[in-house]
Amino acid sequence: MSRSIRVAFVSGIALGMHAASAQQAADQPMQKVEVTGSRIPTLNTEGASPVTVLSAKDIKIDGVRNVEDMLNNLPQVFAAQGAAISNGASGTATANLRNLGSDRTLVLVNGKRLPAGSVKDSAPDLNEIPAGLIKRVEVLTGGAGAVYGAGAVAGVINFILRDNFEGVEVQGNIAGFNHDQHSAVAGVVSKRGFPVPGNVNFDGKTKDASVLLGSNFDNNKGNATLFFTYKETNPVLQAARDFSSCSLAGGAAGFTCSGSGTQASGRVGGFTNDGKGGVRAYNSTTDAYNFGPLNYLQRPSQMYGFNAQAHYDINDKVRVYQEFGFHNYSTDAQVAPGGIFFGGVQATIAGDNPMLSDAWRTALKLTNSPTSTTTVNIGKRNVEGGPRIDSINDNSFREVMGVKGEINNWSYDVFGQYARVSHMESNTNYFSLAKIAKAFDVVNVGGVATCRSVVNGNDPNCVPYNLYGGTITPAMLNYLNASGIVTGYTQQIIMGGNVGADLGVYGIKSPWSTNGIGVSFGVERRAEKLVFRPDDTSLSGDLSGAGGASPPLVGGYSVKEIFAETRVPLLEKKPFADSLDLSGSFRRSEYSTDHTANTYGVGVDWAPVADLVRVRGSYQRAVRAPTIPNLYNPQSIGNNGPAIDPCEGTKPAATAAQCANTGVSAAQYGHIEANSANQHSSLTGGNPNLAPEEGTTYTLGLVLTPIKNLTITLDAFKIDIKNTISNVDPTVALTQCLNNASPIFCALVKRDSQGSLWLSPNGPLGYVTATNANIGSVGTSGLDLGAAYVMRAGAMGTINYNLNGTYMRSNTTENVPGLGTYDCKGYFGATCGTPTPEWRHKARVTWSTPWKFDVSGTWRYVGSTKQEGLSSDALLHTAAAPATIEDHLSVRNYFDLNVQYAITKKISLSAGINNLFDKDPPTVSTLVTAAAGSANGNGYPQVYDSMGRFLYLNLTARF
Repeated sequence: MSRSIRVAFVSGIALGMHAASAQQAADQPMQKVEVTGSRIPTLNTEGASPVTVLSAKDIKIDGVRNVEDMLNNLPQVFAAQGAAISNGASGTATANLRNLGSDRTLVLVNGKRLPAGSVKDSAPDLNEIPAGLIKRVEVLTGGAGAVYGAGAVAGVINFILRDNFEGVEVQGNIAGFNHDQHSAVAGVVSKRGFPVPGNVNFDGKTKDASVLLGSNFDNNKGNATLFFTYKETNPVLQAARDFSSCSLAGGAAGFTCSGSGTQASGRVGGFTNDGKGGVRAYNSTTDAYNFGPLNYLQRPSQMYGFNAQAHYDINDKVRVYQEFGFHNYSTDAQVAPGGIFFGGVQATIAGDNPMLSDAWRTALKLTNSPTSTTTVNIGKRNVEGGPRIDSINDNSFREVMGVKGEINNWSYDVFGQYARVSHMESNTNYFSLAKIAKAFDVVNVGGVATCRSVVNGNDPNCVPYNLYGGTITPAMLNYLNASGIVTGYTQQIIMGGNVGADLGVYGIKSPWSTNGIGVSFGVERRAEKLVFRPDDTSLSGDLSGAGGASPPLVGGYSVKEIFAETRVPLLEKKPFADSLDLSGSFRRSEYSTDHTANTYGVGVDWAPVADLVRVRGSYQRAVRAPTIPNLYNPQSIGNNGPAIDPCEGTKPAATAAQCANTGVSAAQYGHIEANSANQHSSLTGGNPNLAPEEGTTYTLGLVLTPIKNLTITLDAFKIDIKNTISNVDPTVALTQCLNNASPIFCALVKRDSQGSLWLSPNGPLGYVTATNANIGSVGTSGLDLGAAYVMRAGAMGTINYNLNGTYMRSNTTENVPGLGTYDCKGYFGATCGTPTPEWRHKARVTWSTPWKFDVSGTWRYVGSTKQEGLSSDALLHTAAAPATIEDHLSVRNYFDLNVQYAITKKISLSAGINNLFDKDPPTVSTLVTAAAGSANGNGYPQVYDSMGRFLYLNLTARF
């Protein structure tokens, strides 16, 4: 903000508190600016809604160079997509305020919204924001839909960029991880015979450099600012950390190394080759494939970007401006090798197959005859071909042009914005399902194993694949190998304008106040478009282990809006009312999908005694419009179903009667193949009849300044969202059908011919229906606590103390109306997803010395959470208690240290260590986390510091 604004961006965790000295205010002329949450120009930042501020200095002290991590350090923000997600990565980085979902968090740059981040993720991509160009970040954690439009249900994050720079600034940064392997899991890994990684000196290295150029021109009427940046991040495999170097399972005796039933040596029915030319029974304990080590704990990436901002004052009443941003981000999301997933493919094997030894014929009960056949499930990891790699490349550019100024005491801002994000993605090292079927349809031609498709001429290139202990040849791999490519783009066009004024110049004001009534009016039209184009391989779902078909999508919508806002200074300098301001806002939205929405808000800001106590409160109604995928995604079957099917396996957890409710026959019960990967199928897809979600936000806050230089804030919040765009959770649908035989839920469970929800060897797929509808509700409530204190230390400088904490009182979900509501506060798991602790905080002490250096110490606290099965809520509770070893995620205290030193007037150094004591993350098995939330590597690396000490060094030179 302008240096004349009365606001303190305190060192450490800026709290948006208003504590600049009275002398500053007297020395500088007050200027009107807009602050996040309002379009009305104002002389100060007091308002009805709390705004948390993260300054450029805070960002440098944090030491992180990616935007999602700097936000995740705030207790109001929860983990979402980011660099620590490999399986299921969208390639984007997203923000999730109040754990209400990234699609319910509106992200702005200089007050203008960002587009959808990718064809795979409708939430804005934080990778588009240049970290080195940020002046400050303002986080309003409450509804602001009437001011900014749809999407601000959970709140608004506004990135203010440096746009008035003069000179040259060059920054160079290097960072990485140092880690001592000290997890108890190391003994488990060693006992299983897997490699245990050694200590790490420095890995996961990130290098980035940026150049900022700026200059005024035409007698300081204009300014142009250019910014160039490049960043490169090295990968970290799960194999590089002891706690993630094997896929864990928890039990009464502790952790054991587990894995997938699709293993390296191959399975044919209940048998596998012994590696010595023989055959033996498959052992689920010793033969399970350890899929963890080859997954990324941190994805590799490259990013380069360019930003250009300029403004020119035609006169003292008219300014033209423009903003341009471009970024290219590429990354590889690597997971364990694919191949032929056991249970997904069946083959009919003839006894005269030349690849079979006599031992195999005996095991499969075959004779050396073409008429002696058996049909069995088959599977094998493609360890010879290497891991599956999802290479993602996103290009974005965003242009904003506008003119703003004043006409007869009325301010105005008219602008146009165009943004586009182009996406290209390739999936490599997969097997073709169609070719797998051909490679196992083998006949004996003169003693040589030959594909039937070669004999009949349907596919003369077919090469039989050997699962019986023989060599996997390059010819076999070349035949089965397949890749898929998808391309597409998202596009956003916005045209809008608003006018505002202080009506006090016309005498329109309260008789008890010297300040006039402020008003703002505006119109806006926004058009969104998404194009998703898969190649034929991706479209058909032919990639084995890729999660199913990827249907094409071309869709879009537009919205026309009018909005208005007012602020009424009702009382000023009165008994028990040094100031009393009322505010109100309204927006009318008309969507091309034949839906309309009205959003509105009211607020009060009351200071009974000047500079001592302030009370603020607000009520907001906001909406979230359906995204294009919400509306138009074609329906398809993928592996997003329940983690566990209690009806599968030789000893099902559910009774025969319960399983019969879900469609399991008496003959199938006890004979359904178990899915060791905890991935069952669901039918997902869009719904063009969706209406906007409706959110209601209440805030009530208290700002106290009991003594000089001490400010304390307490802000209670409650957010309720109804008609949520969601689906019936497949796990909930299956559980309700099992336990209650409810026709509504049982109709959603579709089993295949063998009774499974994932095998589908012949005929239609088994799945649980989970298509989109306006059916649910979510909510959260809690209390934010902030404190800032500046202590003068005489000749020793100053010491700043800061605290930003959040107590979560509830985090509720009603999946289906009437079914009941469950509360995930204090829990994590397959349904609750990302851990939701009751208390999180970030506290910082900064000593600003008189010797050209500052020292900061930060304490980040993440409270404990329990596995959701321990909840007393019937919708979360499980009869079988989770193993003690993984029934909770314990408290994590992280301590960070930063030193900033001015080498010269133009060169400064910033260095630090985050997670100073190298604290390991809490560890749980993949069975507990499933694929929920931000799970990866036996835990939640987007939530916790999962790679050890983070060391960083920044050098800044200004000319």
